[in-house]
Amino acid sequence: MSLTLTTRLNGDVTVIDASGRITLGDATGQLRDVVHKEAEKNTKILLNLGDVSYIDSAGLGEMLGSYTSVKNRGGDLKLLNVQKRIKDLLQITRLYTIFETFEDEATAVASFGKTASA
Repeated sequence: MSLTLTTRLNGDVTVIDASGRITLGDATGQLRDVVHKEAEKNTKILLNLGDVSYIDSAGLGEMLGSYTSVKNRGGDLKLLNVQKRIKDLLQITRLYTIFETFEDEATAVASFGKTASA
């Protein structure tokens, strides 16, 4: 199963809905391209992983690279609907200390307002 990414706006936050697997190859390149393209327009990015079934180490690396790229532009990249398997992976790799995660889109979108004024 390949990766499908669609973007939409929720208020002033760009939501990237991901579906499939984030693995080495086309998927990581696709994620990088979409995040970089969106970050040129808006640095408030929410990556919805609700329909992502698997992430390998290259996928994690690309997520981290995308996070760093958005942060370097003065923005933030946060995660939404992280499945248990992926949550466990974030725990094992200690990346949970970097990525802010949310279960509810409205709460996640509201959190960008707090970080912008902090």
